[in-house]
Amino acid sequence: MDKKWAEKISMRLAFCLFKYFPFGGLQRDFRQIAEICLKRGHEVFVNTMLWKGDIPAGFNITVFKPKGMTNHQRCWNFSEIVNKHLSKTNFDLIIGFNKMHGLDIYYAADPCFKARVYESGSKIKKLLPRYRTYIALEKEVFDKKSNTKIMLISEIEKPKYIRYYGTQSSRFHILPPYISKDRIIRDENHNIRKKICNKLEIDFNHFLLLTVGSSFKTKGLDRSLRAIAALPENLKNKTILLIIGDDNSSPFIKLAKKLNIDSRIIFLGGREDVPEFMAASDLLLHPAYTENTGTVLIEAMAAGLPVIATEICGYSFHIRKADAGLLIPSPFKQHDFNNMLSYMMTSDYKQKWKENGLRYISRNDFFSMPEKAADIIEKYAEQKRNIGT
Repeated sequence: MDKKWAEKISMRLAFCLFKYFPFGGLQRDFRQIAEICLKRGHEVFVNTMLWKGDIPAGFNITVFKPKGMTNHQRCWNFSEIVNKHLSKTNFDLIIGFNKMHGLDIYYAADPCFKARVYESGSKIKKLLPRYRTYIALEKEVFDKKSNTKIMLISEIEKPKYIRYYGTQSSRFHILPPYISKDRIIRDENHNIRKKICNKLEIDFNHFLLLTVGSSFKTKGLDRSLRAIAALPENLKNKTILLIIGDDNSSPFIKLAKKLNIDSRIIFLGGREDVPEFMAASDLLLHPAYTENTGTVLIEAMAAGLPVIATEICGYSFHIRKADAGLLIPSPFKQHDFNNMLSYMMTSDYKQKWKENGLRYISRNDFFSMPEKAADIIEKYAEQKRNIGT
């Protein structure tokens, strides 16, 4: 136990999330926060439908297998089962990383679902069971009659929740962006690039583009493929797109073949060594359709990797403030992205974008989020315990 917290009363904390796998941003944040709580001497109990990867020492994990023919049915049933299970056990606080019943605190990693549905302009979506289910789960957390406190990682979403649910502003707690210090590579980028190029058998002098994210569709991989296909031939033939993420690659391989660029892309799957690929690459592509935050943008700056991203990303303003790349304006137009990609690849400003990103990271707080989240958890756990005594 951390000596600083040795005199604090140990809390029994229940953490809930639909699925855990090593390469998800939400999942990494959950683990970091839970490990800080454990380090402070609290007991950590995890409730989930799926756990992939190693189990940290001290984590008490319960895997539930809810019934349901569809994903949204299983999520709803999981929420109800866990709520009943936890109500029969004495916990100081229940913390959710997905929208569920009965949470004391919700870590808001996802954007406002109701806003997405209602602002899409589709009347049919509102009637479909999938959308009704996820909106109902969201209401459990954000309704003005709910007492759930919200740890928010993107202030962009706050007015949306207030608009659609009447959520009281006092229930929101803003957390800073977070990257783990182990995401920063100390080795020389030149050495890392040489190692990766040798391993993948690609030309050291080729232009290496990188995209990172386990939801290829949401992250706009199709947009990236079309932008590469639109490059001038002399540039295209010296370009390689490295794709990191744990998702179905088949439709994108099919699209790449249709665009005649299948020889220019490499799927690398989900990986732990993302920082090395960032250090080795020339440019990060993140033309996401929707993105609550976009921690990968911060990680890229920490690696000295220039960024091109859609301005709808929650953390895109950091790229603008740092002058560490370019933002694709909304509404998205493929032509804009194509031109911006070609410009960035041939610009003499690349070194400046790199230096600006590194300087911005060194001058701002991007490392304390788990500790601040743990502070909030302890605060409300103590309040809840005092009310019950």
